Amino acid sequence: MRYNIEGIAKTLKTNRESKGLSQRALGRKAGVLQTQISKFENGAVDLRLSSLIALARVLDLELTLVPRRFVPAVQSIVKSGERPSAGQTEEMRRARKELARFHETLDNVARQKPGIKELAQLQRYARDLERFQSALPDPKTIRNASKAVQQFGKDKKYLSKLRDTVTQLEKWRNRLAHSSSEEVEEEEPVRPVYSLDEDDSNG
Repeated sequence: MRYNIEGIAKTLKTNRESKGLSQRALGRKAGVLQTQISKFENGAVDLRLSSLIALARVLDLELTLVPRRFVPAVQSIVKSGERPSAGQTEEMRRARKELARFHETLDNVARQKPGIKELAQLQRYARDLERFQSALPDPKTIRNASKAVQQFGKDKKYLSKLRDTVTQLEKWRNRLAHSSSEEVEEEEPVRPVYSLDEDDSNG
């Protein structure tokens, strides 16, 4: 039996774009070919269940069986979930952009000054922050971190400022990681399987 995949494809695409992921980047994280993602989003193919689950989990989504009579309630809960305002969305976009610049600045300075543990720490924290793109530090904080790295790249007398930046980003990283672990503990375990109507029968 072939199910209507349009709604699922739209949800995946919307969540992919909200996280600032290209099809190729999502494919790398989930282990699914970019061409398959493109075809699925365009409704041209059905994905294997394992591929669909992998994509969903990268996008912080879960697939579960929902009895048909509960579908309206579930849809209502999802729709009533908090949606970021236009201002918040723009703020997140700017923060992601600043984080990308921060990565580039870090990599450049780390190549010029290899073996500096503070730079290595910042690179690790920046990678960690990428996992929490919906709750990044504000753009100004990330921009100031980039400035501190640039200043250190020009003159080592700014090492103390670089260390302050390490401490600040470590606090952000730990706060976000702690918040994420609490959410996981509070969630009810769900069975990640494809959603089918309860009274459908495959014979």
